[in-house]
Amino acid sequence: MTQPVTLGGRPTMPPPGVPTEELLIARFRAHARRLFWSALVLIAAFGATAYFYDNLPSPFENWMLLAAAGALVLLLVVVPYVVWYSRSVTVTTRRVIVNHGIGARNRQEMSHARGYTIGVRRGVLQRMWGVGTITLSNGVDAALRLANVPNVTLVHETLADQIEVSQILAHRDAQSGPDGYPGS
Repeated sequence: MTQPVTLGGRPTMPPPGVPTEELLIARFRAHARRLFWSALVLIAAFGATAYFYDNLPSPFENWMLLAAAGALVLLLVVVPYVVWYSRSVTVTTRRVIVNHGIGARNRQEMSHARGYTIGVRRGVLQRMWGVGTITLSNGVDAALRLANVPNVTLVHETLADQIEVSQILAHRDAQSGPDGYPGS
């Protein structure tokens, strides 16, 4: 009977035929750079409201100023933040999961074991901010596009490693016999 490969007493690979546990590797959102303009609108709205409040001819206009500032903040600050916050990417040892949506949640998954190609695109502004767009395509399903991924090089290397490990485990399990050991 073979023992699992260990590193410092911890198993690095499960024995053949044993299902691997799905572990969380990373969870992230798109880079928050798209909230830059929302932050500027928030600062400008508060500054303008503070300056004009009680400097208008009638008290009724103060309420109109507050209502306009509130609507502006709601539409240009709160809504973009909620949309940004509602999108997340999770990378596990088995798959990549993309969740998005505010009312109804949409979920897309791509398995590492099936294999996929990884395309990375970094425009000029993306390079300045240290982000990039990753496209995952397995040739069968629709491509999975991860826009404005922070630390794009690290995420790319992690995905490539997970594909390799998943395919090694799948190949090893396919080569092992019915009792889980090679040649049986």
